Amino acid sequence: MPVLAAPGQELPALTVHLDRAQLVRYAGASGDFNPIHWNARVATSVGLPDVIAHGMLTMALAGRLVTDWASDPSDVLEFGVRFTRPVVVPDPDGVDVVLAGTVAEVDAVAGTARVDITATVDGSTVLGRARARVRVEPAA
Repeated sequence: MPVLAAPGQELPALTVHLDRAQLVRYAGASGDFNPIHWNARVATSVGLPDVIAHGMLTMALAGRLVTDWASDPSDVLEFGVRFTRPVVVPDPDGVDVVLAGTVAEVDAVAGTARVDITATVDGSTVLGRARARVRVEPAA
């Protein structure tokens, strides 16, 4: 049964710590070995402040926020983001990506909700227009 949802409802927050080792593991899993994701010299040579996380990894973390909340991951019907700022991952400490979501609207007829997602690092937004449409049970 789909999760109950009402406008204004907040999803449980999620904080994920990223470090360089995780970026290397993600590179292996995704096949994206672009050195800007693991080599500071290369990253800075192309104008980046340091090594950055893969954009699709950042997007996946936002997706995880929604799938953790949904009663079934297949209830996530649509999902999209715009990348607004890279996630810089300093060595050796890494960085926390803080994710939050709010049910923005519920369509009781369709049995769906739009969830607006925020993703921040050190208080700065790293994803824009991050949204998901999820199959829900409208709250009474």
